[in-house]
Formats: sequence, structure tokens, C-alpha cells
Amino acid sequence: MFNNVSIFLKSEYITIRIRDEAKMPNIIKELNEKLPELKKFYKEEKTPILVTGKMLKMKEMDEIKDLIEKNIKVKVDFESPNGIGLHAIKKNFKKEIESSETKFYNGSLRSGQKIEFEGSVVIIGDVNSGAEVIAEDNIVVLGNLRGMAHAGAKGNENAIIAARIIDSLQIRIASKIKERSREDAEIQAFSIAYINSEDEIQME
Repeated sequence: MFNNVSIFLKSEYITIRIRDEAKMPNIIKELNEKLPELKKFYKEEKTPILVTGKMLKMKEMDEIKDLIEKNIKVKVDFESPNGIGLHAIKKNFKKEIESSETKFYNGSLRSGQKIEFEGSVVIIGDVNSGAEVIAEDNIVVLGNLRGMAHAGAKGNENAIIAARIIDSLQIRIASKIKERSREDAEIQAFSIAYINSEDEIQME
């Protein structure tokens, strides 16, 4: 069973992610169930809340914002569908990203689909569980990454993987592999993966 509303704690903000297929009555119902627990975190904390995921109408955003602010005195922002992209990634990621020949794929990858390219790959959509993206250089997913991604597939350890949210249980950069349990993936959200100075895949 899918959670229509998932809450992730990050250092700069708290993310409330809404599943793309979720219906508004179910969103409000789950928020009502989860907000009392989140409210306990805000006894002294003032970390802003960022609502991501499903593309919402203005009326729906107002309804969600009103519900949160009735329970918690905190700033609530909504991620624009266009807010994630190469500019946003470079703004939030301080490491220099090398340029390379790039393949753009317009659409989401379904389970069983696979893309391979001798350069970088940009997916304008989601990569669903069971799908694969393999690139010699960088992989950028403008939606959510749930499938397997292998950047730097021929040994480029400077390659990165970036997405709105990396939900994959396994990602690879060059010869390095990063595995997470489903429990870990549900608790903590990341959007960038790269090989750090300790020669390990780091996620932020």
C-alpha cells in the first residue's frame, strides 16, 4: 500500500512529499493523521516545510497550507514543477559538474525500460521501479528516481546522479555501489549522489 503523504527530515527544511496519483480527500486525511506527530518536533524548531511531488492547483495548495498552518506555526512553501532542473541542481550542489554530450528523454521510464548512453542522460520525468538508466557520465532525473541508475559506467568517478528525490534502493557511480533498505529510503530523502573524498558514494 502506497503512502499518499510522506514526511522527510532534512537539514534545511522538512519535505512533505505527495504522491502524484493521490486524490485530495486522501491527502487531507493522511495529513490530519501525520501532522500531530510532526507538531511535536516544532516545540522549538522553526525549520520551514517544503511540499513537493504532485502538481497541485492553487485551491489545493491553499487547502494544504491552511491545514498545516492551523497545526504548526511555520513557513510553508510549494516546489514549482519547474523548480528542479539543471540550474537548481548546480545552485544546490557546490561540486563542479563536468559537461559532456547529453541525451534528453522526454517522459517517464516504466518498469522494464532501459536507457544507455555514452555521455550524460537527462530524464524529463520519473524513473520508476524496475527501470534502468546507464550513462558514461552524469544522470539527471527531473522527477523522482525509483529505478536503478548507474552513472560513470565506464569508470568516470566525477559523475553525479541527481533527481528531485532519489528513492532507489541501489545506485552506482563508476565501480561504487550504494544500497539502502526500503525503511531508510522512506525515512530520509536525498537529491544528489557523488563519490566523496573517502572514495564512497555520498548522498545529500
